[in-house]
Amino acid sequence: MHRTSAYCIVLTTLPSELEADALARQVIEARLGACVQLQPVTSLYRWQGELCKAQEWQLAIKTRQALFAALSRFIAERHGYETPEIVKVPIINGAPGYLRWLDDETQDQPQAGTDGPGWIGPN
Repeated sequence: MHRTSAYCIVLTTLPSELEADALARQVIEARLGACVQLQPVTSLYRWQGELCKAQEWQLAIKTRQALFAALSRFIAERHGYETPEIVKVPIINGAPGYLRWLDDETQDQPQAGTDGPGWIGPN
């Protein structure tokens, strides 16, 4: 039996750590993602008929499926690439506490106890 998950990871890449960090912070502040992981990657791809190699920063945004359309627009509006990568990967299953936290952090208002001093939160 196939069941659609309520959660997903959205991937995108940016050309610099500075741009990646800025977009990650904007996503979290807009509450479109609960957590964004940033990591350097080397990308090989074909663009306009040419083989290209670039050093980029990949963002892995943990969010809810229901927010994908809004998040996709949000990324596209702020992204400098002509054709940005915006890919949704479903989260098939996860630890119940982590998924509850993901729900809490992508709501309109912060939930008590999840953003006070000392809170680091899960990645």
